[in-house]
Amino acid sequence: MRGQPSESAVTPVGGPLPPPAPAREAPGRLLDSPASPACPPAPADPSGAPAPHPAAPRDTRPPTPSRRSRPPEERSSIGPDHDLPAAVERVLAEHLAERRQEAARISDRFAADLVTLLADFVLGGGKRLRPAFLWWAWRACGGPPSGDDAEAVLRAAAALELIQACALIHDDLMDGSPLRRNAPAAHVVLARRHRAAGLRGDPGTFGAGAALLAGDLALAWADDLWHGAGLAPSAQRRAREPWQAMRTEMVAGQYLDLYGQARGGGSAAAALEVAHLKSGLYTVERPLHLGAVLAGAPDATVAALRRAGRAAGLAFQLRDDLLGVFGSPDRTGKPAGEDITEGKPTYLMAVALRRARARGDAAVERELLAAPGSPGLTGARLDRVRSLVTATGARAHVERVMERLVGSALDTLDRAPLERTAVRHLSGLARSFVPGPPP
Repeated sequence: MRGQPSESAVTPVGGPLPPPAPAREAPGRLLDSPASPACPPAPADPSGAPAPHPAAPRDTRPPTPSRRSRPPEERSSIGPDHDLPAAVERVLAEHLAERRQEAARISDRFAADLVTLLADFVLGGGKRLRPAFLWWAWRACGGPPSGDDAEAVLRAAAALELIQACALIHDDLMDGSPLRRNAPAAHVVLARRHRAAGLRGDPGTFGAGAALLAGDLALAWADDLWHGAGLAPSAQRRAREPWQAMRTEMVAGQYLDLYGQARGGGSAAAALEVAHLKSGLYTVERPLHLGAVLAGAPDATVAALRRAGRAAGLAFQLRDDLLGVFGSPDRTGKPAGEDITEGKPTYLMAVALRRARARGDAAVERELLAAPGSPGLTGARLDRVRSLVTATGARAHVERVMERLVGSALDTLDRAPLERTAVRHLSGLARSFVPGPPP
């Protein structure tokens, strides 16, 4: 087991972050659990200005059915640069409608019960963060905003939302969470339908099995959408490794999260590794990686975007951990304090325990150890755990780490040879991970 990170000097998962720009406070070493080789630094222009590089060579082959190129009149007049969520929504709605028709030819029951549920889930909300990071990385590296290549990249970016749907459906099932986005989780909906229809067997078992299939279907259709997006063969080849790695990393992170809940306890370093794998990589770093390689960016530019994504992605998960303890259901769409009742071994709780031990406060340590996995932890008892976590200084420490991570990501983006308008969009996305006022 690796040693726990100190609170005064921590190194990012996946390798060290670059030194800060002179205008900002040094982010310092942020985390302490390297999980992948460090990316090389981006080259600096002698003048100090970012040096844009040419876009990837345009594929001039005539469209073929496998590329699924759509004529301009069939595309929305709202371009991705103007309203990316709307553009992603359009692609997802079209793809899911096509797949539902195919499913209905197999079985009306399958289409009505499982495919409709999945389509409603995918189209029923979400910030579309992962497609946004991929798209703006593509644009930052010289990719055009419109045309056949851009439409293909948009469709590929939308495939990330189907991977996200798989992750959320499976996550709710594994955690036994009853809610998602302030609505019943997929396995709960399916169990209720079983009960209402008077079917045989246990509704809960049926709901769990059907939700598992819905998540599997989302993952399969993500791959179909990616490979049917119309990407040029050269772009497909460049993106093959990160696309494959991203899906495996996500599953590895989910398993380690599940294992950590069963084991209990765990170090801050182990919690950071899970956060990096389960969410940070596939939310930010890999989408940036994919957008850059699709645009044909040089290795050093890809490396810079990955460094920025590694830092911002970890900040994203640490913010999610804070919301899992302190967030209100109206804000999170999940039950209050769910991370505590589920016994998730988060970095926040690991730091709180470490600080209580360092102070020799055995009473606080016992309370914090007893809290995770307590399904009856509501009301006053939940407020007590929140106050203990805050009193140890763990909440403030995690917020400082998040600020340093985001600051490092912004510094890296500022120095990289990227298109400036796209950098402003990427920076805005990263800044959204900085802690706001207490919920």
